[in-house]
Amino acid sequence: MPWSAATFGEAWSLLHHGPNPMITEPLFYAAAIPAVILMGLAKGGFSGLGLLSLPLMALVISPVQSAAIMLPILIVQDVVSVWAFRHSWSGRNLAILLPSAVVGILTGYLLAAKVSDAAVGLTIGVISIVFAVRRLIAERAAAPVPTRADVPRGLVWGWVAGFTSMISHAGGPPFQIYVMPQRLPRDVFVGTGAIAFALINWIKVPPYMALGQFTAANLSTSAALFPVAILSTWAGVWLVRRVSAERFYTLVYLLLILVSVKLIVDGLRALWA
Repeated sequence: MPWSAATFGEAWSLLHHGPNPMITEPLFYAAAIPAVILMGLAKGGFSGLGLLSLPLMALVISPVQSAAIMLPILIVQDVVSVWAFRHSWSGRNLAILLPSAVVGILTGYLLAAKVSDAAVGLTIGVISIVFAVRRLIAERAAAPVPTRADVPRGLVWGWVAGFTSMISHAGGPPFQIYVMPQRLPRDVFVGTGAIAFALINWIKVPPYMALGQFTAANLSTSAALFPVAILSTWAGVWLVRRVSAERFYTLVYLLLILVSVKLIVDGLRALWA
């Protein structure tokens, strides 16, 4: 049957009023659009801001649905960030991190129903804030010697990044803890993270499908936010390339502290509730 305006109207009506309609409430988009913008800026290079996205969306929908809607958005944003930094990345870091990240994703999938998001967030928050504060103090005292991309630490933090990414899209802090002490050039740091999490997010697709998270409602809602996702990621890339390498690392440490405080507060609040 040829496509027509009437056919389009029927499809649009089904999308909004069928058994699995996309979310249309203005209150949801009042939270979701800023959340997607924050994630786009993070994907563009301002690592850490993305962890504020899910709590923002969780103000209006469940955390589980927030994560399901966000994953396709992350994949679209990954395309932009990988393209922007396609010539700047560390192959050694990727080779070390990704195998254990896959194991971490599998662990997160198997333990999804048994693991407390609050406990994971609290643990990562405490570790990250100690790391970031120590690094800031050390770098103000003297320029620290860059570390190597060593295998034992990389396997541990790769697993943690995969696990926390599967549980709550919170793989950024473990990645930063491992990679930032290496003092990679700014674009190499951003490009390595872009490629790593692009692959991690695609690996998460089958587990999310197995958990029944990719409903028609969630996918159509994700699609409605794609334009904001793409534009905000390009904005992040444009902005991060106008920040000096030294200021960039200081800014990322400060963002990591901010996000860590948020993880700790949310974790304590949930555990004490």
